[in-house]
Amino acid sequence: MLDILKSVILGIIEGITEWLPVSSTGHMILVDELINLNQPKEFKDMFLVVIQLGAILAVIILFWNKLWPFHLKKTAVTPFFKEKGGKLGGFAVLCNNYVYVDRFILWFKILLASIPAAILGLLFDDQIDSMLTGDSRAYVVAAALIVYGILFIIIESLHIKTKVDDLSALTFRTALIIGLIQCLALVPGTSRSGSTILGAILLGLSRTAGAEFSFYLSVPAMVGGSGIKVLQYFADGNTFSGEQIIILLVGMAIAFIVSVLAIKFLLNFIRKHDFKAFGYYRIILGIAVIAYFAIAG
Repeated sequence: MLDILKSVILGIIEGITEWLPVSSTGHMILVDELINLNQPKEFKDMFLVVIQLGAILAVIILFWNKLWPFHLKKTAVTPFFKEKGGKLGGFAVLCNNYVYVDRFILWFKILLASIPAAILGLLFDDQIDSMLTGDSRAYVVAAALIVYGILFIIIESLHIKTKVDDLSALTFRTALIIGLIQCLALVPGTSRSGSTILGAILLGLSRTAGAEFSFYLSVPAMVGGSGIKVLQYFADGNTFSGEQIIILLVGMAIAFIVSVLAIKFLLNFIRKHDFKAFGYYRIILGIAVIAYFAIAG
């Protein structure tokens, strides 16, 4: 029961910090120092990643109408294929009648932007894991929290002109650049949402458009990352006990519920405010982390 309670706490932290630009991995690592699951290390390492699937489900449900590319009955939509000198074939008619072209194009942009982090993640998985373990991990997290906190304050102070208010105007080139910037989040403490939102603002996206694209990018990134972790877990000869299944499901369910609230909060917040508050939070937390681990020895 104690581990289930800890799973609830970790699910709350995951649900909040996954979407706010404050680094979910960084918070989960730090909280794990204080709220340590009484489980084998292999399960804990897998749990801290796979719990993100609950958060991802929140994005899928909240933005379903913006992401799902098919519709069940013929409506007035942008034609996928244009008729030139004759009738369209069956496949073309099917696409024109039952496919939202703009959503398909958006998914192409999401997948394109996901490629760089996927490649680097596969190539340097062991090195990334090494940064998540050992005595130095807290200082790596603290440094990333502080550096990106300062960047948030600096970039917001530049008052960069907004060029893209809607993701339909996002180019493939800009999407790819944001995907390259997302690679910075492979360093624990950076924050995937933080790095992509910062990059989006620098490239002229509005805060709302940048945040939404960051949410969408999380779907392939986190589903892929969680899938790899589960496969590695079983490939190493590990299995789930009944208790561990409950711990994992509880954490994911809580992460889902809290994520829904966190995403709605962030979208409402950035309509009226900038990201400087998150920058100050990151700096304060980073300093506190260094102080805590320096004293704890």
